[in-house]
Amino acid sequence: MHGARFDIQQTWRKKMKRLMVMLSMVAVVLFATQAFTAEKDKEAITKNVDEVVAAINGGKGAASFAPDAYTPYVFIMEADGLLIVHPTLAEKDLKVEGMPIYEAIMAATEQGEWVKYDWKGSEKNTYIKRTDNNLVVGSGY
Repeated sequence: MHGARFDIQQTWRKKMKRLMVMLSMVAVVLFATQAFTAEKDKEAITKNVDEVVAAINGGKGAASFAPDAYTPYVFIMEADGLLIVHPTLAEKDLKVEGMPIYEAIMAATEQGEWVKYDWKGSEKNTYIKRTDNNLVVGSGY
């Protein structure tokens, strides 16, 4: 009877070891996939913001952009914090609605910058760029 119990424990340990190895492998694959997806997202976001900035620099009015024309959405803000284009905050002051975001976004340059900030307990990554007339265009995840 004692030998059977030992066999069951050994079998259980082997199964647990296999399960741990498999879970570790799944975690590695998920992490690698997430990193690849984030990099692809960054490329798409950068491209979208650069296109909007180029269009505004070329004479297109900032207010003519639809807030949901890009995925993820692109926002356009005046330097004083007034959001011109945003899916839920258009015509609102970002300094009032979200000062930490406003402060991070003010790092925008004409060359473009990636900034990080916390918003409602989540880390956000946003690509921001200034237009020739000092508007801030951004998008992120």
